[in-house]
Amino acid sequence: YKMKNLENVNYRNQDMYIYIVYLCMTSAGLEGDPDLQFLLDGGELVKVRRGNWKKSRFFKLQEDCKTLWQESHKLIKRNQTFTLDDIDSVRMGRQSKGLNKHTDRSVEERCFSIIFKGRKKTLDLMAVNVTEAKQWVNGLDKIISNMHNLSPQQNSEHWIFNCMRKADKNKDNKMNLKEVKHFLKQLNIEVADTYAAEIFKECDTSNSGTLEGSEIKLFYDMLTHREEIDVIYGNYAQTEGQMSTTDLLNFLLNEQREKASMEDAVKLIERYEVDGTAKQNKRMTKDGFLMYMHQEDGSILNPAHKPVYQDMHQPLNHYFISSSHNTYLMEDQLKGPSSTEAYIKALMKSCRCVELDCWDGANGEPVIYHGHTLTSKVLFRDVIKAIKEYAFKTSEYPVILSLENHCTIEQQKLMAHYLKSILGDALVTKPLGNTMPTHFPSPEELKGRFLVKGKQLNKLNAAVNNQSTVEEGSVSDEDEAAECKQNSTKKSTIKLAKELSDTVVYCKSVHFNGFEHSKESHAFYEMSSFKETKALNLAETSATAFIHHNMDKLSRIYPAGSRTDSSNYNPVPLWNVGCQIVALNFQTPHKEMHINQGRFLPNGFCGYILKPEFQRDMSSQFNPSTLLEGPWLNKKTFHVMVISAQQLPKLNKGKHDPIVDPLVKVEIYGVPADNASKETHYINNNGFNPMWNEKFTFDINVPELAMLRLLVEDHDAASANDFIGQYCLPLTSIQNGYRHVPLLTKRGAVICSAGLFVHLMLVDAK
Repeated sequence: YKMKNLENVNYRNQDMYIYIVYLCMTSAGLEGDPDLQFLLDGGELVKVRRGNWKKSRFFKLQEDCKTLWQESHKLIKRNQTFTLDDIDSVRMGRQSKGLNKHTDRSVEERCFSIIFKGRKKTLDLMAVNVTEAKQWVNGLDKIISNMHNLSPQQNSEHWIFNCMRKADKNKDNKMNLKEVKHFLKQLNIEVADTYAAEIFKECDTSNSGTLEGSEIKLFYDMLTHREEIDVIYGNYAQTEGQMSTTDLLNFLLNEQREKASMEDAVKLIERYEVDGTAKQNKRMTKDGFLMYMHQEDGSILNPAHKPVYQDMHQPLNHYFISSSHNTYLMEDQLKGPSSTEAYIKALMKSCRCVELDCWDGANGEPVIYHGHTLTSKVLFRDVIKAIKEYAFKTSEYPVILSLENHCTIEQQKLMAHYLKSILGDALVTKPLGNTMPTHFPSPEELKGRFLVKGKQLNKLNAAVNNQSTVEEGSVSDEDEAAECKQNSTKKSTIKLAKELSDTVVYCKSVHFNGFEHSKESHAFYEMSSFKETKALNLAETSATAFIHHNMDKLSRIYPAGSRTDSSNYNPVPLWNVGCQIVALNFQTPHKEMHINQGRFLPNGFCGYILKPEFQRDMSSQFNPSTLLEGPWLNKKTFHVMVISAQQLPKLNKGKHDPIVDPLVKVEIYGVPADNASKETHYINNNGFNPMWNEKFTFDINVPELAMLRLLVEDHDAASANDFIGQYCLPLTSIQNGYRHVPLLTKRGAVICSAGLFVHLMLVDAK
C-alpha cells in the first residue's frame, strides 16, 4: 500500500479513490472475493419496520467499498447512503426486537440486522433466500473486519481521498481551485484564499487550471507533510540521509527508552520499510519511519499489554471486573427502553457482570425492567438467550449474572428453569472440585462459565453435602432493591424458591453490617452490594479495612437511585480500595465510562484486570489517602509533550459547519495525591494538522493505580468546550517516547482518521 503508486493511475478511466480502495482490498486478500462482488452488484432486500410495514428495496455497495446505497421512495431524499464506519455489527437471524416481533420463525435464516453505533435505529432486513442472506452478512463482515485492520496511515489516506472525492463536484477526477478550497474545508482546515491559491499554483505544473494525476499526488504530499517527523527523523538519520540499523537502535534506546537490540532494529526495518533497495541495505527511509510510527510498535499502548498478559490463575476476587448497572436500559432509568440489545452491547464491550432486574410478567413469564418506572419490559428468557449467544464473543472469561429478584415463587422457578435449560453446563450450579472450597476459583478455571449472584437459602457447605432440603424460605431484601421502596428504613423480606437459590454458588448476596461483622460472620462467597455514597464514605474513612475486606470477598458498587438520568460516579476511588465489581451505566457515554474503558483496555480487553499485589497481600497497610511508606510508593515523574494532532473530525454544530479550534487536556486519575489536569492553548481554525509542542510534568506516587486520559476539545469562548475525542489507559501500559494516540468517540468507537502525536517519559523521581 504505497501512495507513490498513484502516479501510474490512468485518471480518465479509473477514479483515484477507487484505486486506493482497490489497493486496500488487494492487501487484505479480498480481491475477487465472491461475497464482495455480490455486494458490489447489489440486490433486493425487504426492509422490516413496525406493524405490517415491509417494503422491497434495492441495496448496493458503492465502488468505494465503504458506503452502502439504498433505494428510497421518498420525494426529497431519493438516494440514501450510509458509511460502513457507522456499523457496529451485522447479525444473522431474527435477533433484533423488530424481526422477532414482525417476522415469522419460518424466515429465520433469511433475516439479518445491521446494528449501528450510537443511537441510530437498527436496520432489519430479509433476503430473497438463505444463500443471499449469508452473502450479505459474510460480505459486510469481511469488509468491516478489513477496515478495522487497516493501519492508522491507511485509514488516514482512506479518509483524505474520501474528502477529495466529495470535493470533486463534477466527478471529472480533476480539481479546480474552487474544489480545492472545498476540499480543505472537508479536511477541517481553514486557510486564506491566497494560501490556497499558492498551493494550487505550485501543484498545477501543467498550467491547466486543474489538478489531475501526478499533480494531485504532489498536492497530497504537500498537504500531509509532517514537519515534526522530519525533525525527529533528521536527528537520527545519520547514514547518507537514511537510518541505518545503528541509527534506528540509537533512536529506540535514547528516545523510545526500549530494551532493544540490533536484531530488533533489523526486524523493524524488515517489517515497515517500503523501499526495496533500502530494505536490502538494512536502512530505514523517512517513509518507512512514518510507517513504523503509525503501527502498533509506535502506539502509546504497549503491544505486550494488548493480549492477555496477566496471571489469570488468581482467585476471582483478586481482579477488577468490568461491570454494568441496569444493563437492560438503552437510555435513562425513568422512561427509557429495555432491550436485549443493551446486554449484547455491554457483553461485546467485554462487560463481565450484568444486572437483571426481574419482576413478575404477564402470562406467567418473568420480565426485566426498572421497577415502578415507565421503562419498557423485556422477557427474562430472551435476555438469557442473548447472554448465552454473546457472552464469550470478545472474552472467554466468566460472566456474573447479578439478579435483582422481585418475582413470586412460581416465576422464580421459571427463572431457574430458563437459567439451567438455556445456559446448560456453562452455568455453575455447584462448587468446582469435590470438597468445600475455601476461596474463589480463578478466571482461568471459570472460562466460558456463568455465575449467578443472588440470595441463597443455605450455606454453601449444605449444597456440597447435599443437605439443602428447604423448598422455599424468606430472605432479607435490604440491598439495592430496597432503595426502590418508599419505606426503605423498614426491614423487608422476600420469598425465595429453592430452585433459584440453588443456582447461586460463589456469589451469595448478604447485607453489610460492618467490616468486623463480615470478617467474623461471612464466608468468602458471601458478598455485599454498596450504594455509591456509602462505598465512597467507607473508602474515605476506612480505606485499609475496605481493602482487607476485598482481599477475601467480592464487593459490588452501584449508582445511587437518585441518578435518574443514568449518569455515573467516578469509579477510581473504589478501585483504589480494591472493589472489584464497580458497576456503571454502560449506556451513558461520559468521562466515567471512558475511564472504565481505559482501565480494561489492556490484558486482551478481557474484562478482568489483576489488582496490584499491595491490594492482595493481607499484610499490606495501604491507604490511598495517607500513602505511608510501602511497596505501593514508587514515585515517578511523568513528562508529557503534546506535539500535534492529525485529521480531527468536524463537529457538525451548525449550518456553516465551522472549523474546530482544538486544545488538549492531559488528565491523571489515581490516588488523591496523583489526580491532576493540565491543558494546552487552543489553535484557531485547524482540525487537520494543529501543532502545540507544549510540555507538562506530573508527580506520580502510585503508578500501579494511575490512569492517563487525553481529551481533545473544541475551544468555545461563550460556552463549555465541545468534545472531539479522547483516549484513556493505565499509566503502567504506556510506551515511552514518541507515540501516536488513537482517538475515540464519546461511545468508545475509534475515529478512523484522527490521532494525537505525543512524547511521553515516565521516569523514576529524583
